[in-house]
Amino acid sequence: MTEFVQVGSASGLLVLPAGLAGERQMSQPQSRDFVCTARSGAEIARLTDDGELVDTLAAVRRMRARADAIEAHALSRLATLRREPTGMVEPDTGRPGWRESRYLPDEAALELRVTRRQAEARVERATALVRRFPRLLSAMADGELEGYAAGRVCEVAAGLSDEQARQVDADLATKRESGRLDVVDPVALRRAARRLVLKVDPEGATVRARAARTGRKVELIPGEDSMATLAADLPAEVASSAYARLDRMARSARRGGDERTLDQLRADIAGSLLLGQDPSVARPDTDAVVYVHVPVTTALTMTDSGAELAGYGEIPGPIAREIMTNPRSVWRAVLTDPGTGEITDLGRSRRHPTQLVRDLVNARDRECSVPGYHRPAPACDFDHLDAWVADQGSTSEANGAPKCRHDHAKKDHPDWRIEFDPATGVATITTPTGRTYTKTRRPIAEPPRTASDESARQRRIHPSGDDPPF
Repeated sequence: MTEFVQVGSASGLLVLPAGLAGERQMSQPQSRDFVCTARSGAEIARLTDDGELVDTLAAVRRMRARADAIEAHALSRLATLRREPTGMVEPDTGRPGWRESRYLPDEAALELRVTRRQAEARVERATALVRRFPRLLSAMADGELEGYAAGRVCEVAAGLSDEQARQVDADLATKRESGRLDVVDPVALRRAARRLVLKVDPEGATVRARAARTGRKVELIPGEDSMATLAADLPAEVASSAYARLDRMARSARRGGDERTLDQLRADIAGSLLLGQDPSVARPDTDAVVYVHVPVTTALTMTDSGAELAGYGEIPGPIAREIMTNPRSVWRAVLTDPGTGEITDLGRSRRHPTQLVRDLVNARDRECSVPGYHRPAPACDFDHLDAWVADQGSTSEANGAPKCRHDHAKKDHPDWRIEFDPATGVATITTPTGRTYTKTRRPIAEPPRTASDESARQRRIHPSGDDPPF
């Protein structure tokens, strides 16, 4: 009797005689997962069996885990191919030293559609999994756990040597296979990894803690609805003490009759303290240099659109007017072309022309001009598009653009090409593999739509020339 097997690919499933199937065949669980996740949204919307819906969730989770494993292998291999010589000799082997390319996360971020910081974390996770946690990576390939949970294990063991990390990997695998560790709970997995780290390197805990403290930092993370998160990575005892103080002050204000919630009070008090203001005020006032672009029509309450916070994006008109009317706010005129909405000039209230040029470029571009990066322009370097020395480039708004320090240095890397046209606001970046990514600067003021614009739009919608049916 002829034996038939299922063979799958991205295009679908085939049932073939066993002799015709290739060496790499899709397993039965993989086949079931593929069929389950191949349903369209309309098909899933018609399902009435809740068990079948949960099976679909499980299939998606397993396929995501396998995809994370493939990504780890690809990123790790790419990191190897992108290595750069250090110019030094390894003391143990006597061989030339190598280091990972500092721009690998940039390349990965553009293709993965994530931020550079997220791509950097994925690269670190990938190299750790391939080199230090092969059995954990194998469990991902089997659909057991996703990259998120595996990444938490890598973080816990970051301070270990490769040999120690592989021991943790083996012990975790033994616990999983014996049923003593349930990978359903990522918190339990991380705690188990932490116990094993202490077991294989009990004397290194203090060293790791001190090393971790050197990475303390503060980050500004843009959110939605004109909000953002200010995150401080601090030693645990400092963070706990700071939170306890905020909580104590918030509860005291509540007992004094303040109607704000405890969460609101803790946030407002933290903001006031950081700005050097009285925490008893209703809300902290902005008291640092931030740039808000507000159309005159919005400033005069004629409209509520078009306001933008540099490095964040659009904010509602009423919020922008609240910032404008702050006694500490400084107003400055920005002149725009009424046809294009692009900035053409600034009010001449500053004396030094070099600062004027920088201010004009900052107001025009608002953020780093490189695709994929959004650092506010005032915090960026002023980049001469045509080099000041090599190309005799001028220091002017026509030859300048804001670039964060990281991208300013990357511009000179021989494998990367970064271009920007100040007149059109079109920026392109070309990676070492030749892939090109583009972003276009949005005008600070939306130009009015003309009759010719509407005619062109109708021609795009109705290319045959027929009149629209309305």
